[in-house]
Amino acid sequence: MPLALLALAIGAFGIGTTEFVIMGLLPDVAADFQVSIPTAGFLVTGYALGVVLGAPLMTVLGTRVTRKRMLMLLMGLFVVGNVVSALAPVFGVMLAGRVIASLAHGAFFGIGSVVAADLVAPEKKAGAIAMMFTGLTVANVVGVPLGTYIGQSVGWRTTFFVVAGLGVLGLLGVAKLVPEQPRPEGVRIRHELAAFRNVQVLLAMAMTVLGFGGVFAAITYITPMMTEIAGYSPSSVTWLLVLFGLGMVGGNLLGGKFADRHLMPLLYVSLGALAVVLALFTLTAHDKTAAAVTIVLIGGLGFATVPPLQKRVLDQAAGAPTLASAVNIGAFNLGNALSAWLGGMVIAAGLGYTAPNWVGAVLAASALVLAIVSGAIERRTVTRSRLVAEHASEPVAVAVGRH
Repeated sequence: MPLALLALAIGAFGIGTTEFVIMGLLPDVAADFQVSIPTAGFLVTGYALGVVLGAPLMTVLGTRVTRKRMLMLLMGLFVVGNVVSALAPVFGVMLAGRVIASLAHGAFFGIGSVVAADLVAPEKKAGAIAMMFTGLTVANVVGVPLGTYIGQSVGWRTTFFVVAGLGVLGLLGVAKLVPEQPRPEGVRIRHELAAFRNVQVLLAMAMTVLGFGGVFAAITYITPMMTEIAGYSPSSVTWLLVLFGLGMVGGNLLGGKFADRHLMPLLYVSLGALAVVLALFTLTAHDKTAAAVTIVLIGGLGFATVPPLQKRVLDQAAGAPTLASAVNIGAFNLGNALSAWLGGMVIAAGLGYTAPNWVGAVLAASALVLAIVSGAIERRTVTRSRLVAEHASEPVAVAVGRH
């Protein structure tokens, strides 16, 4: 794997830290600004919606510069957003800072996925994408727990200053290690938009929204769920997030390993198992040990879907992958926003802190249904193409025989 993938992973590490660290700091931020937990959940929803909107917007703007230059600009925007969050005097400014930082997220991973895939042979594309996303998953093992510990010990504002520093390191890494590539010639927005007429691209994005949304339905409210239901102390949430991150790392690497050879079977298994585990979390959340094991499984099964879904979009949008790739990253975060909002609704309705797990199970099961539909369409298309090819070759064979 090229060294340039390390630079992309460093940027992904910073982005992953700021995206997920808010889970462990949600009660602290809510208390500081004197808002409810569901209201503080808008810091998750707002960030996710910013990714959804920022992914296509920043990618379109990025067609005017080289991919390396755009990646550097995105990391600079990320730094600014986190500094605004750290200095926020009121909740609204904190939310604005989260949105500013989120604008860099989708385009960075979208453009980065294309760059990573271009750096390796075709049969290693999913592995290269997974390597970049390793930065995101490792953030949940190192960055998020450390950021949560700092936030609970020194103050959540310090955490966001540290995250801004990670963004600076990511920017320097891209500048130093990512090779300069010429700006893609002949790129037209109309050409990029044509990829969205492919039903398989749309199905893959819908699977992304629902499948990863299932993960976030549970994880967004993991702190109150574990402290109020499982009986963990607030300081223990740090180590629970480490377990979630370890599951993410393992699932991401396995997803990257098998996606190049068994993409659709991998999606069937991971999405089906994720739906079952999320449903069981409503029960296992009442026991410390069972809850910890379940958190690992949610992280692993959730991130096992990331490399195959991203690769499927790149494959189906071949020839115009950049915008589709970025929009699919936005789809991950649209799922985050949807599930965080739905989870907050069921909690606010008085259904309890475990209710979001049922929301997640339904979302993951819906993604599995779409995966089965997508696979059926693909098999039917392949069969039809084979029959057409065989039918077209028959007259030629007869004519040769008569000659």
